[in-house]
Amino acid sequence: MTETNAHTRLIELEQSPIRAPSATAAKSVAADLKPLGADHPEIAALLSANTPAREFLFAALALSPYLRDLALCDPEALVRSLTRPVAELVEETVARARGCWRREDGTPASESEVMRDLRCAKRQVAMALALADLARLIGCSETTQHLSNLADASLGAAFDHLLFNSHEAGKLTLKNPDRPGEGSGLIVLGMGKHGAGELNYSSDIDIVVFFDPEAGIVPDPDEATDIFARLVRRLVRIMQERTGDGYVFRTDLRLRPDPGSTPLAFPLEAALNYYESRGQNWERAAFIKARAVAGDLAAGERFIQELVPFVFRKYLDFAAISDIHSIKRQIHAHRGFGDIAVKGHNTKLGRGGIREIEFFVQTQQLIAGGRMPKLRLRRTDEMLVALARARWIDPATARTLAESYWYLRDVEHRIQMVHDEQSHTLPETEAELARIALMMGEPGTASFGKTYVSMLKRVEECYAALFENEAGLSGTAGNLVFTGEDDDPETLKTLSEFGFERPADISRIIRTWHYGRYRATQSVEARERLTELTPELLRVFGATKRADEALIRFDAFIAGLPAGIQLFSLISSNPGLMSLMVTIMTAAPRLAEVIARKPHVFDGMLDPGLLAELPTRRYLAERLASFLDGATAYEEVLDRLRIVALEQKFLIGVRLLTDAIAPERAARAFSYLADLIIASALDAVRAGMEEAHGKIPGGRAAVLGMGKLGSLELTAGSDIDIILLYDHDPDSEESDGPKPLDPARYYARMTQRLVAALSAPTAEGILYEVDLRLRPSGNKGPVATSVRAFAKYQAEEAWTWEHMALTRARPVAGDASLCGDARRLIDEVLARPRDKAKLRADLTEMRDLIEQEKPPRDIWDVKLIPGGLIDIEFIAQMLSLEARAGGWVPDEGEDGAGDRAGETSGSSGDPLPFDLGIEEREFGECTGTDATLAALGPKALGLEVTETLRRALALWSGHAQVVRLCTEGEFDPAEAPAGLIDLAIRKGEAPSLKSLEADFKATSKQVRALFKKITS
Repeated sequence: MTETNAHTRLIELEQSPIRAPSATAAKSVAADLKPLGADHPEIAALLSANTPAREFLFAALALSPYLRDLALCDPEALVRSLTRPVAELVEETVARARGCWRREDGTPASESEVMRDLRCAKRQVAMALALADLARLIGCSETTQHLSNLADASLGAAFDHLLFNSHEAGKLTLKNPDRPGEGSGLIVLGMGKHGAGELNYSSDIDIVVFFDPEAGIVPDPDEATDIFARLVRRLVRIMQERTGDGYVFRTDLRLRPDPGSTPLAFPLEAALNYYESRGQNWERAAFIKARAVAGDLAAGERFIQELVPFVFRKYLDFAAISDIHSIKRQIHAHRGFGDIAVKGHNTKLGRGGIREIEFFVQTQQLIAGGRMPKLRLRRTDEMLVALARARWIDPATARTLAESYWYLRDVEHRIQMVHDEQSHTLPETEAELARIALMMGEPGTASFGKTYVSMLKRVEECYAALFENEAGLSGTAGNLVFTGEDDDPETLKTLSEFGFERPADISRIIRTWHYGRYRATQSVEARERLTELTPELLRVFGATKRADEALIRFDAFIAGLPAGIQLFSLISSNPGLMSLMVTIMTAAPRLAEVIARKPHVFDGMLDPGLLAELPTRRYLAERLASFLDGATAYEEVLDRLRIVALEQKFLIGVRLLTDAIAPERAARAFSYLADLIIASALDAVRAGMEEAHGKIPGGRAAVLGMGKLGSLELTAGSDIDIILLYDHDPDSEESDGPKPLDPARYYARMTQRLVAALSAPTAEGILYEVDLRLRPSGNKGPVATSVRAFAKYQAEEAWTWEHMALTRARPVAGDASLCGDARRLIDEVLARPRDKAKLRADLTEMRDLIEQEKPPRDIWDVKLIPGGLIDIEFIAQMLSLEARAGGWVPDEGEDGAGDRAGETSGSSGDPLPFDLGIEEREFGECTGTDATLAALGPKALGLEVTETLRRALALWSGHAQVVRLCTEGEFDPAEAPAGLIDLAIRKGEAPSLKSLEADFKATSKQVRALFKKITS
């Protein structure tokens, strides 16, 4: 654009570069303008003459409802735009705006006056620039610069007004009240297109505000943050509150450091520390265009200079490319990204759009700007020239991108001129698209579309040449912008399309990651990896049911991590690990909570052999011994036991979750782990007792595992039922230590300490909830039982149900000789002759009582439902008692050699340097329900009935294992995580939840019928 043309008045147009969409539309504009002629002869003269200027004005106002409304509400602005040279008019208006904080007589203006004057200036500049731009009297470059100048002037005037007012109120002491910003230490930086002098026609302005507490204008430096934050809040009101005069600029402060948790005005030193330690690559890119625009301009320029090492690194920064890739991937538009398009295409963010040109430039500035100061310019077009001169790109590419850039900016401006909306997206309808085509001087949508698409393709070709992996970067479904503080509407839309129901919450979480608020995301490297990973994480989590809950659990996990780079790198390179993480977060809130509270448990998942290694007793014992090695203090032993138990429970659960082990294998592993933990806790308690109270002569102690612990059927959430047995020399009266105790008190105190060691909460949590109610006389009896009293009680006083419980008893820890004695004693008690009819009557009565006192909630209550776990366990216990009375003794071989054959799986088979605890092969394992059914069922019940019961047991037990692993509560399909429902369906080998429910009901009915028949 020549200087002469730039000063041409609209009224002197020789031809109109645009035309109205129809004669009817032109007549409508003429009718609206006609009444204005009475007070404005310039308008009347224009309307009466058949000139190109009149044709242009009718077209412009017909195509832009916003300009039409502006002309009708402010005819003077229209007259000036028609009759004054545009550059002169705009420069004069901008200068007047800059000084509006004071009246012509030098007195300070009121806030309402400042707001009115700035809005009038914006209205005049918007009218003049739009008409001149549409008339092709000025180009897009001049339009953007004039708009940027107006933004500078408006901010300068507003801040001067606010600073002066605060000075007058005694809150600040300005160094030069006639020039409030001078020496104030208040730094206002224009960012993005504002900083570069490239503002859109309807653009927001991005600013960041810093202050120097040492500037000396705040009487109490401790109050500086509050004072300047309030000042910025007032500034936002002045700029963007809509009044009868409109608004000035929408003002965005989200580019300040960590906007979700920091004040609107940021202390200077804290800002420098932030950028030095936590600044991200996208912030480096943003600060390329930063410019001091208001306040203390000299201080602002000094601050920008101090940030140069952060923005432009000394060495060629090729490492930044992958992060720039991921940033680019996060801001692509939903429409028009996958394919080049016209209707609905986002001119800024879509494929081949403005943002690709900007990224093309900024990426190379980040890479080479540290070594080449000439590549530190702000404006995109000037940088393309600089890149070509530096031979960083070839001149043809520079010309292509510069031409495409200004063409696309023209399109962008015309989109915004229609309704003064900050939109970058071409209309979807033919009629509205035709409006844009005509504003571009095209005869119709076909010719416009052809030109538009050719520009996009040229940009895409240049961009693809820079980013070799462009195809790989184009996989996201839409806009994903997580900078700043407020939500990007298109990002929320994309998150919704991914599958998230609360996109605003998800956006807030992702911003938390990107701003380094967690320890795991404080390093630049960790944030770069996570930025790269974010789109895929969102895609994978979004594809699950109840995606929001799953991502929130993942966020809690990240929040607890001490560091993140290793994990983020592993996940990005290991789809299996990402899949496992998603499975945990979607199916197993209990496990997700564990890793959120205790992230160290996740370390075991990084073991590549995890899923191939069976959690046998030997495997678990090796890890327990290794972890306890070196721990001597009682409290340290207990804490280490909690740490290793939590980790191993978690890893057993992961194996179950991923089908690496079956539910019955998981039950045995949970039980083995409990055995080893109890044995270690008992050793620590015994040592403490002996130190304080000495030893009981001939004293021995052993722990019986009862219930599911005894039958090797523990779940992830099971309590443990135990009985502590003891024995000593008959004539022992007390222990031999400094504080002697008689045997009964000694072992009672040992039991109490053991229970506390296992169940008392510490910083590392608890090990197990412990239940002692299966001891002789239940809660009425002593907590520790002598072996003699145990034998007498079982022989003379025990009820049938207690003998049924005893069929599952198993020594799990303690003195080996006493464990052997206990095993033999149990065998003797259970081998006593018994009345079968009474046994079955007692069993039926007990089952009826349970059903009355604890009715099942629903069909998913697999323990209590008719035909559920209790029915099958009762049948197995009945068979065991009847068989033992007939002389049968459980044999270890009857429990299946396959599991014990795996005891050395993954190990060398060499003897361990420590005791495994109570070896299952020494006392046999045929205490489990399935083992008992397998050993006794075929003969007593028949093979078909036995297999029916075993299949039902596997169904119930598998479901219980999964539910107790994944949740703290019960299974309710209406509330359960979607992943857990899918897991339950898979474990139940059903095609759907409805089918699984039908299978549960049929199985329940079938087993209850067998129970009644067998126990009758």
